[in-house]
Amino acid sequence: MSSWASAWRLGFVLLATLSTVEASTLPPGVEGIGRLASDAEIAAWDIDVRPDFLGLPAGSGDVWQGEEIWLAQCASCHGDFGDANHIFAPLVLGNITEEDIAQGRVAALQNPAITRTTLMKVPTLSTLWDYIYRAMPWNAPKSLTPDEVYALLAYILNLGYVVEDDFVLSDANIRLVQQRMPNRNGMTRDHGLWSVSGSPDVLGHTCLSDCVVDTAVTSSLPAYAMNAHGNLAEQSRSWGPYPGQWTAAPLAQNEAVSAATLTIPTQQLTTAGCTACHQMTGLLVGPSFHDIRGRYVGSEHAAYLQNRITQGGSGVWGELPMPAMPDVGADALQDIIAWLISGELDKKGSEG
Repeated sequence: MSSWASAWRLGFVLLATLSTVEASTLPPGVEGIGRLASDAEIAAWDIDVRPDFLGLPAGSGDVWQGEEIWLAQCASCHGDFGDANHIFAPLVLGNITEEDIAQGRVAALQNPAITRTTLMKVPTLSTLWDYIYRAMPWNAPKSLTPDEVYALLAYILNLGYVVEDDFVLSDANIRLVQQRMPNRNGMTRDHGLWSVSGSPDVLGHTCLSDCVVDTAVTSSLPAYAMNAHGNLAEQSRSWGPYPGQWTAAPLAQNEAVSAATLTIPTQQLTTAGCTACHQMTGLLVGPSFHDIRGRYVGSEHAAYLQNRITQGGSGVWGELPMPAMPDVGADALQDIIAWLISGELDKKGSEG
């Protein structure tokens, strides 16, 4: 059992213990709370893989299988060869040599002019396996099988010349492959932050007492990143000393608000996975809902949008393709399309 599983088991045990205490000793409203977690519930959470590969499931996949999965599931964001940077930093982009693989340190990382890629930096193969398994692909996390993850990781390693074209990665040989990770020796415990009794890495002597501190805020998010993760003000508590910054772009003054507008189908957009790539205003992975609605006003666009959502496509808003979303429920799909073609703004005057 891995570390996460132990924590979850402990939590359920504590709740189960609580439920056995005499009712008279419990605060009102918590009598009978808790039970032991079932093996199936533990298994659903127990998917983390440690650096020593504890928790790694059995499986295997080869480079060629990985390439097929990659082109279908990953290339739209990361490029056919993991070198795209139009959405995220490149995963693989050269700058790794045979000497780096032999030494376990990537020399190019010392050059500030070099683009740093994931494969150049990450020291542990388990980190890549674990992240792909839990978080990828973007629009359907946790949908990949262990065999598919092994295949994808084999393809990434092959792009970085860590393994050969015909290599089959598995739980049986992944520890050997770890010994060829280009920056495997780039992670160290030899620094002050590892221990509370260690020495700090940086020592300052300029101001040690009665320092004059300028409390003025002199930093801010750049304009292109303001709404990259949605409106921060709407994601924070409405009380307390640290409210979230309003990052949603305001609508233009000539964009009138209609009293007859449709309600934003927020739940449908979220459940269908639309909000993973689109936000109300401003470019995220794909165009904003505001721009989409501005282009496709009118019922004559309904059939086109239904086909676009369920079957995907590319070339309308740029080089990034729209992945097919065939699993969107019929009712949710119709609600989303009706809202998109209405071309009306939210009653609040903002779709942020």
